[in-house]
Amino acid sequence: MNTFKSIRLFNKKVSFLLDKQAGKVIALMAFLAIAVFILSTGLGDMKINPLTVVHVFFGGGADLERLVVTSFRLPRIIVALMVGISLAVAGAILQGMIRNPLASPDILGITGGAAVAVVGFLAFFSDDKSGLTVSIQWMPLAAFIGAGVIAFLVYILAWKNGVSPVRLVLIGIGISTLMQAFTTLLMILGPIYRANQANIWITGTVHGSTWANVQILVPWTIVLVVLAWTMSRNINVQELGDEIAVGVGSHIQRQRFLLLMISTGLIGSSVAFAGGIGFVGLMAPHMARRLVGSAFGALLPVSALIGGILVMIADLIGRTLFAPLEIPAGVFTAGIGAPYFIYLLYKTRNT
Repeated sequence: MNTFKSIRLFNKKVSFLLDKQAGKVIALMAFLAIAVFILSTGLGDMKINPLTVVHVFFGGGADLERLVVTSFRLPRIIVALMVGISLAVAGAILQGMIRNPLASPDILGITGGAAVAVVGFLAFFSDDKSGLTVSIQWMPLAAFIGAGVIAFLVYILAWKNGVSPVRLVLIGIGISTLMQAFTTLLMILGPIYRANQANIWITGTVHGSTWANVQILVPWTIVLVVLAWTMSRNINVQELGDEIAVGVGSHIQRQRFLLLMISTGLIGSSVAFAGGIGFVGLMAPHMARRLVGSAFGALLPVSALIGGILVMIADLIGRTLFAPLEIPAGVFTAGIGAPYFIYLLYKTRNT
């Protein structure tokens, strides 16, 4: 029985093979993501029936139900979904490009660069009266710039007649440690009343998300994820090694740079709107790889869906399980991800 289906579009100018089993997994994960999305929207201080939530999505429901769903919960859940998708896809790209199962946005220092930029923003633009001298709306831009600068720095320092995956990882780990030191230093030197705010943001939370955040984050995430998916064949070839990739005609340095920029864009946008939610980019690709294998055409969408589910569940637990306290989502992703990282270290100790 043939497990692949050939699909040709635009007068056969575009063609690809669809793995039927992977298609079933993608459909299942999409169903789970929708289910978690609806359940998360209905749970909180005021519980709303899932059928009522769906009814509200289509303009029905009572006024109070519409207010709670559309104004209070829906923006943060959409942001959580987009952030999970971004981090998971970025992690999958980095693991494939670097050919290292331990690669993730956290390990390479890109998330750390965004964190330094945000803590610096809160430290340098605060006055003596506990207020900011500029609008807080500029903070996402600061995070994105920080992530971009560190990505360029890692790429430049790793360059030696091209960028090798090993050098990229080693330089990234060093930069990540340096960024953690800078973050701590800025928190100590900055205003004490900003330290707690910065610490919560670094941990990672989607609390306070608005429809303005959604309007920026959703199109940005969709565009970059589609670009990443169109380059999935290049990642598949790079996983075979540089010599084979060059032998089949791949421009590996140009492709590696473009992939790194796509990852940076995804990481920068997610960190800008949700802080440093850790380990999603490490865990989601590994989970997806167990379900659909290592072919990136299927791995990227499954990773994206798993990442979205992880962050939505972490946010749901954080705002319901310990009510009236609200725990940042990053606490729960780190609680799962840190032991998983140790497990991967042990598993790959002889590699």
